[in-house]
Formats: sequence, structure tokens, C-alpha cells
Amino acid sequence: MALTELVANVVQHVPGRRCTLLILRRPDGLRVEVSDEHPHCPRPVRPECRGDELDEGGRGLLLVEAVTDRWGTVPLPGGKTMWFECDV
Repeated sequence: MALTELVANVVQHVPGRRCTLLILRRPDGLRVEVSDEHPHCPRPVRPECRGDELDEGGRGLLLVEAVTDRWGTVPLPGGKTMWFECDV
């Protein structure tokens, strides 16, 4: 689910809809990175900050936060990498 959300962000927000996907298997779990060439680093929108609870957007990173052990964003020259980790 977390990977789907990060790729959906690329499809929805990144001109050209291009990204690089890296999946790393580690002894203690899994790390997934999705890199793109769009400089905007999204942040989760807390439910109390939303205008309408029926809005279709703005909850993807809250889902990523809920189903992973850690996640974050690394700004890069001309883009960013969104990542998450799941422990065994």
C-alpha cells in the first residue's frame, strides 16, 4: 500500500510522471525509495487541518505513515526521494 501511494503521488503531481524505484531487502526488513525530478516535498495533511472529510486527496502520506515503521523525504538537486522502511 505504501509503495502504491508514493507512485500515485508521482503520477498525480510530477510533470512527465517519471520516477526511479529502488527496493532494498535488508536483514531487518525492507526499504523502498521512489525518486523523481519534482522539487516539491509533500507532507501529510492532518485530518484536523482538512476542509472536508470527504475530500478524495491529501491522505496518502497519512496512510504511508500508518503502515510503515519509518518514512521520510530527502531533497535532491532538481528533485527528491521519498522513502519508507518496514521492519520484519
